[in-house]
Amino acid sequence: MDEVEARAVLDRRVMQLRDQSYEELRDTWLLRPDCEDVTGASGIWYQVEIEALWDDKKARTLRMFVAIDDGRGWRAFAPLTTTFVVAPDGTFLGE
Repeated sequence: MDEVEARAVLDRRVMQLRDQSYEELRDTWLLRPDCEDVTGASGIWYQVEIEALWDDKKARTLRMFVAIDDGRGWRAFAPLTTTFVVAPDGTFLGE
């Protein structure tokens, strides 16, 4: 897997997610993980998995998990990942 390209694809998807409201993220992704197929600039196919879980259910903060791999070799078992936490007021925590 081209890690530089995969990281760029992952970062673009994360930026798109961060542009969504807290409500959109919660209603779309909370406890409903899904995968998206993406083709990088090189023509390599990647799978992006997105999931949201409660980071702190009482405070209603969401932790977004975003992972990418090309479905081949060990990367399918150890994808590149990133996370971010968003509060109900739309602020990002821990940054």
